Amino acid sequence: MKVRLSEYTEKWKLMFEQEAVKLKAIFGDEVISFEHFGSTAVPGMKAKPVIDMMGIVKDIEKIATYNVHMESLGYEAAGEWGIEGRRLFRKGGEQRTHHLHLYQFDNPQIKRHLILRDYLLAHPAEASRYSQFKEKLAEKYEFTREYSPAKKEFVSEMEKRALDWYKSKR
Repeated sequence: MKVRLSEYTEKWKLMFEQEAVKLKAIFGDEVISFEHFGSTAVPGMKAKPVIDMMGIVKDIEKIATYNVHMESLGYEAAGEWGIEGRRLFRKGGEQRTHHLHLYQFDNPQIKRHLILRDYLLAHPAEASRYSQFKEKLAEKYEFTREYSPAKKEFVSEMEKRALDWYKSKR
């Protein structure tokens, strides 16, 4: 998939909210909550225009039973896709619009993603720095298969700062 960075738009929040309603209708009580995370959840950040959604579920082992329903909404199931305990669904093919990351309520990945989101929301200068870094990578790499791994070290360092920030608030 080609890297497509876009300026932040309030439309992303609306896209998240509208999709969450549709997904709640499919998953019902199995989902505890939906969260908007990633760059599209942070005002002012440039992002690939793909809404990252997290569904926190009661039992991750039940999620495969929803695959047919998800296909009816245009999602493809991608399994764990490199993160143990996650179930990933992607919508939109090459013009992807949504990623749904499902985690069981006790998975530590939930905290990692949400703390980073909250850190970027609370620290606009850090969000701007991350946005500028992504712009430089997008100039260098045309495809996400190169762009995404190139972000890893930068994001890991930012996650560490976010975790320190979170711990200091407690």
